[in-house]
Parts: sequence; C-alpha cells; structure tokens
Amino acid sequence: MSESQQELIQPSNYVGFDTITTQIESRLLKRGFNLNIMCVGYSGLGKSTLINTLFSSKIMSTSGRDSAIEPIEKTLEMKMHSHTLIENNVRLRVNVIDTPGFGDQINNEKCWEPILKYIKDQQNQYLRRELNASRDRFIPDTRVHCILYFIQPNGYGLKPLDIQALKKLTEVANVTPIIAKSDTLTLDERSKFKKILQEQFKYYGFKLYPFDSEELTEQERELNEDIRALLPFAIVGSEDIIETQNGDSIRGRRTKWGVINVEDVSHCDFVYLRDFLTRTHLHDLIESTALVHYETFRSKQLNALRENASTRSAQFTNLQQNKTDNKDGFVSNNSNTGEHSIAV
Repeated sequence: MSESQQELIQPSNYVGFDTITTQIESRLLKRGFNLNIMCVGYSGLGKSTLINTLFSSKIMSTSGRDSAIEPIEKTLEMKMHSHTLIENNVRLRVNVIDTPGFGDQINNEKCWEPILKYIKDQQNQYLRRELNASRDRFIPDTRVHCILYFIQPNGYGLKPLDIQALKKLTEVANVTPIIAKSDTLTLDERSKFKKILQEQFKYYGFKLYPFDSEELTEQERELNEDIRALLPFAIVGSEDIIETQNGDSIRGRRTKWGVINVEDVSHCDFVYLRDFLTRTHLHDLIESTALVHYETFRSKQLNALRENASTRSAQFTNLQQNKTDNKDGFVSNNSNTGEHSIAV
C-alpha cells in the first residue's frame, strides 16, 4: 500500500511530534546556511554594485577598470568574496564568485569554459568528500547555487556569446538572467527589450530557473509562473542613500532628469529580484542545486566509474586467461617435443 493510500489517523490526545519543525529550525539556526552566487557578464555592468545592494552590505569591491586607459584583464579568472550576514539570529554565509574578464577580449571563443570548469570542480570536490570513507559529518557546500547572468542593455537582444554561454550554463546550474543598468532604457524600450529576450529564451530552449515539479503546490506553481513572466529582471543597483524633495531617505541614484529609487517597482525590478533570491526561493535554489544539477553530475560520474571498473575487470580477466593459455600451450609443446624425440 502506497503512502497516499494509507489511512490518516488523528491521535485522541496531544502527542507532541508536531514540534519537530521547531527542533529542525533550532539545529539549522546553529549550523547556519550557505548561499553561493556566481556573477557572469561583461565588465562595467554593475555586478559588484548589485550584490552590495541586494544584501545591503559591502560584500564586493569592483574588479573593473576605473578608467579607459587601464589595461583589460588578459584572461578570465575566478574571484570569491565571502561574508557572513546575520538577520534575526539567522546566519547566512554568502559566497560571491566574480568572473572578471568575461567577454572582454576581441576573440571570446569558449571564454565560458573556465566558468564551467569551476562549477564542475566544485561538484567533483563535493562528490569526493561524500565518497570518502572518513568523511565530515557536514560537508562544506561550495557548489554554485545561482548564476546571475548580466545582459547588456543594447535594446536588440542577446549577443552570440550570450547565446552560447547561456546554453552551457543552464545545463549545469540555476541561471537567472538580468538586464543590467536598465535605467539607460526608457520604459517602452525596456518593455520591448524584455519581449525580445523572452522570445529568444524560448527559441533557444534555455532551461532557466525556477523549475516546476510534481511536488509543488498550485500556489508555488503560480509564483514560479509570475517569476518567469518577469525574466529577465530589469535592474538598477545603487549603494548610495539619498534624500528626496519630501525628505525621505531612499536607496537610489540622482540624475539630471530626476531620482531613481531602486526599491520602487515602477522604476526597476530590483525588489522582485531581491524577494526572489532571499524571501521566496533561497532554500529552493540550494535544494535544486543538490537534487537536480548535482544529482545529474553524480550519476554520470558514478556510471563512468562503474563502466571503467567493468572495463578494467574484463581486461584483467582476459589477461589472466591469455597467460593461462600461453602457459598450457608451452607445456603441450614441450611434451609433444619430448614424445617426438623419444619416438625418434
């Protein structure tokens, strides 16, 4: 009998096992949580500013050039910034992996390969620790939970590099596309640009996060549908607190044409992105990384190991058989030779 067919019994008196959620919460609060975010995009798109705006903390410092005369990064490299944030007794260790140098060269062929290698290296490192006979009780999780992919606000769509990179990255991690510096577009231009990008996402079949599954409730499915309708998020980031004419303090930017409030949904999608990453899908980002992307990697690796072991076993058996056959053949030849010599 399946679990769904079993009869549900309501205890006649209070037992107390409903406190297990409180017990789990207490354990998790002591241990804390890890969130590993990777920022991918061209230099100068405000990756560091957005991360600092998201978590209202100085987590990253810019890796870009301060002036046009500074040399461009020769090759793409990975830079990790780690900080532990505390909010209402919840400790969140945020690890942000920056990718300075991405797309900055004249020839950007396969410039996404170091990113793919880094993601797979973290999965491989986790698998090795998991298979270790004397493994840690709690394995440090360095797997990439979310990739924020920054798209240039060019107004016409994805570049060939974006298409190739998104194809590869969406296969190995949760990818959330972002229109960087969306304040450079008018509201009409931003709306048209979003539609162009959404059509391209559909045309190329990108597997963008969030995903649907049978375990989700109807409300969760509707929330995911609303989020997919917003993709890509049109973002404006700012670390500055400014005062408006009304005397209100807001996080935003002051321009010749007025003030941009990054937390005003009529100005940009920053609030939607922040709620998505921290308030509604933080745990699902971590869980889907483990249950979807890592499990896919793990099964491929273990199947490859099993096939290699079977191949080596078959080769060893054949080698042993060949040695036995050669030995038997050598003895038989000697006996035949002996019998022949005696007959002579």
